[in-house]
Amino acid sequence: MAVSKSDAGLAAGEPDLEAVARALNSGAIHLLRSLAAVDRLAALTPARLSALSVIVFGGPQSLGALAAAEGVAGPTMTRIVDGLAAAGLADRRPDPRDGRAVVIAGTAAGERLMLAAAGRRIAAIASAISGLPAADRRRIVAAAGLLDEVAAAVRTESPDHRG
Repeated sequence: MAVSKSDAGLAAGEPDLEAVARALNSGAIHLLRSLAAVDRLAALTPARLSALSVIVFGGPQSLGALAAAEGVAGPTMTRIVDGLAAAGLADRRPDPRDGRAVVIAGTAAGERLMLAAAGRRIAAIASAISGLPAADRRRIVAAAGLLDEVAAAVRTESPDHRG
């Protein structure tokens, strides 16, 4: 009988990683869904808010890089960027490395909107954490930084990034 990775880990006294992954997946989904009401205060569609976040916090991007980051096709990203540009939140600028190409960048208004939206999310999460017992708050603090490491490992191991 074959031994699964989680069975082998349990035999060695390690946690059931599949159960941990299931709990993280569920928690992440529930957290993001609960933040949707906070995000609606930005008065943008989720797709526009997400794309604006990428260009404000990640810096100017080519349309192709932005589409790849958001997991959408080029024509879809063109429509998203057109909406952001029409709202004065993003614009197309000459690519400093290639004068024939353009990059999508957040405008000052887009940066203000995104910083306010991120601030509301952070305040909502901080408020929720403050209501937890002290021991749980300490565990959240200890684990929070690891989520980015897990996300990076998932990206590295995804089929899109394998050789």
